[in-house]
Amino acid sequence: MSFLDLDERLVELVKLVDILHSPIVDTKDIPEVDVGIVEGCVNNNEQEHELRKLRARCKVLIALGDCAITGNVPALRNQFSLRDVLARGFEQTESTRISCLPNDPVMPRLHPKAQPLQEVVKVDFSIPGCPPDADVIWYALTELLAGRTPQWNEQNLRYD
Repeated sequence: MSFLDLDERLVELVKLVDILHSPIVDTKDIPEVDVGIVEGCVNNNEQEHELRKLRARCKVLIALGDCAITGNVPALRNQFSLRDVLARGFEQTESTRISCLPNDPVMPRLHPKAQPLQEVVKVDFSIPGCPPDADVIWYALTELLAGRTPQWNEQNLRYD
């Protein structure tokens, strides 16, 4: 959503880059790209597979947001066993009436721990924030497009 908060700057961005793969672009496979941007941490085998595939096919990988960088809120589950997490989510919730945990082979398998991206693959650059501010995303992307490394300071990373 923060990326979409770029608003009219998205039109400017599309003039500078080609968006080849995203959750809203209907491609079945990840193409070779210069820059890959990933938000969120790695929670299951499907996410890990997609992340490894993207890493192999991009020159620069950007971790977007605190969940991608540290695991943040999703990693709070790391203090519990996987069995306890699944039981709470599928058996013990007030609105759920399931007597067993889902065990369908097409369902992604939840990892025992949520992992930030850099614990799974090499990350070249991080854009912090929960969520990152659209101005910070714009700054980082335009700096990278200009061939510069964004420099973080208290002006562009202040949260209030």
